[in-house]
Amino acid sequence: MSNAEALLPILEPEAPAAVAPCCPPLTERPLTAEEAAGTAKMFKALGDPVRLRLFSLVASHEGGEACVCDISDVGVSQPTVSHHLKKLKEAGLLTSERRGTWVYYRVEPSVLAAMGRLLTSATGA
Repeated sequence: MSNAEALLPILEPEAPAAVAPCCPPLTERPLTAEEAAGTAKMFKALGDPVRLRLFSLVASHEGGEACVCDISDVGVSQPTVSHHLKKLKEAGLLTSERRGTWVYYRVEPSVLAAMGRLLTSATGA
């Protein structure tokens, strides 16, 4: 099973935006071993500063998606950017679509909602 397949039950990045992650807020109850493994993969992918920056560039880009040509200037070579984008996709954090010669990346709203819910207090405080 790939990393992305392992995270699908948690993040469901290709599902409609209203879909919630499988995991409750961390303050609600302890995660199961399976939930913890899937969540750790997501955090591991974001644990690299270049990946976090790329994720942020895509998430904050106008229109909710970014062409690879718009986000490749992060202080590393183009092959390294491609490697990091691939890792973010494998973790289920980004989706992509080829349009002609360019690839466009997006963070699905359900991914951001899942991440927010996971880190939100169960009481809403």
